[in-house]
Amino acid sequence: MLRELRTAAGILVLFTVLCGGIYPLLVTTLGRLIAPSIDADLIARDESDPRRFWPRPSATAKPHDALSSSGSNLGPSNPALATAVQERVAKWRAADAGHDNARPLPIDLVTTSGSGLDPHISLDGARYQAPRVARVRALSVAQVDAAIDAVTEGRLLGLFGEPRVNVARLNRQLERLAP
Repeated sequence: MLRELRTAAGILVLFTVLCGGIYPLLVTTLGRLIAPSIDADLIARDESDPRRFWPRPSATAKPHDALSSSGSNLGPSNPALATAVQERVAKWRAADAGHDNARPLPIDLVTTSGSGLDPHISLDGARYQAPRVARVRALSVAQVDAAIDAVTEGRLLGLFGEPRVNVARLNRQLERLAP
């Protein structure tokens, strides 16, 4: 009995060191060597500068805070969701006040993602914002559309999901185009 207990304790210590220490350290080190700056594009940043593209709204208490990642958990019948969406629609309409944006407002610009941190918007979401960004940056819409096209990510494996645009990458692309 004592020998079995000693063996079990030894295995517990071994796997605790392997799985709780060595493996996470190895994966973290490899990740930083392989892709040292990828984490900058994995979490959306709160944006309100009209010169930049804006990400999806955040469901976190402090916008786009990775430490409090969560969805809103508001269902379609919840009046709080309808109120939040109406407020977001008003924000987008105010950003285009005095300028006729004939495009329909894409749903991903007024609803939060599952984590509240999603750095991607739909291609429609990016195209909707293109006239505002072009106007404020004194660029043509065609130039902004070309920047969108340059950073658009396709379907996963060519099959799954929809084309999407990483907002952080798009904003960096625009800074190179028109600082």
